[in-house]
Amino acid sequence: MTAPSDKTRVLTGITTTGTPHLGNYVGAIKPAIAASQDPSVQSYYFLADLHALIKCQDPQRVQESRLEIAATWLALGLDTDNAIFYRQSDVPEIPELTWMLSCVCAKGLMNRAHAYKAAVAENEDAGNQDPDKGITMGLFGYPVLMAADILMFNAHKVPVGRDQIQHIEMARDIGGRFNHLYKGQYFTQPEAVVDERVEVLGGLDGRKMSKSYNNTIPLFVSEKKLQKLVRKIKTNSLEPGEPKDPASCTLFQIFSAFATADETEAMRGEYANGIGWGEAKNRVFELLNEQLREPRERYQGLMEDPGHIERVLLQGAERARAEAAPFMDRLRQAAGLGRFV
Repeated sequence: MTAPSDKTRVLTGITTTGTPHLGNYVGAIKPAIAASQDPSVQSYYFLADLHALIKCQDPQRVQESRLEIAATWLALGLDTDNAIFYRQSDVPEIPELTWMLSCVCAKGLMNRAHAYKAAVAENEDAGNQDPDKGITMGLFGYPVLMAADILMFNAHKVPVGRDQIQHIEMARDIGGRFNHLYKGQYFTQPEAVVDERVEVLGGLDGRKMSKSYNNTIPLFVSEKKLQKLVRKIKTNSLEPGEPKDPASCTLFQIFSAFATADETEAMRGEYANGIGWGEAKNRVFELLNEQLREPRERYQGLMEDPGHIERVLLQGAERARAEAAPFMDRLRQAAGLGRFV
């Protein structure tokens, strides 16, 4: 493989079924972009568009989401000279490896996958005679595709949320099984990295910011729309002059996620002094608008030049395939699928 072996390999997949919002930025994009600028790390960031087909069969939505997400990461400063940034679907070795791994993966392992078990439980709760009603092979087998994403580049670390730890463990099991069957150390054992410091932002209604709850604030809406959305954030009925608790306030949480330590402490004092909700929302809007103004302009420019985004992704895919293609040759040889001469 061609990347420097002394670098730690970190791989992150980005699901392409929605529009990036403030919660995505704080929880995933911001720390990942910081990591992309670390010369001691070889970072792999990919648009998980093959995974998107499991949940979304709307071609226009998948296409739009891929463009929006690529533009977002580039606008926010992803270092594509250091990091390898590519579309999953541009690396055909990944689905080929998925099939090879499927052939050594026990069905029982897939039976234990959280997403599949949840879908079966939903059918059973609904009284369906077929517990697999509506469950596709994509949903059932997607942990193998995720394993291929990780093992193709022998990632050492995979930053994930707690709900994804099982998939990294499955990748370890599947890679270890392949190594055992074909008597070689083809795959390293990836490690799940869960950063407990990563913040989960609240949304407009106080619940976790998620497109599933329709309570998000998209990153690059217009200034006018951003102000309108901030004003919709749910607050309690405390009047101006009454002390307010920052610990239980979505507004304060969003503010502190974007503010400096000094700004956060100053706002904490304002809460103790009974800042009015209208004024607090104005402060949040002003802070967000100031920090997002320049990236918003870059994002809009990128969205108007999809050809540039295409070139960046194809260059990333070329770098990814420079590793994947010779590695697949080695794996084919190991499995008896090599050339005769």
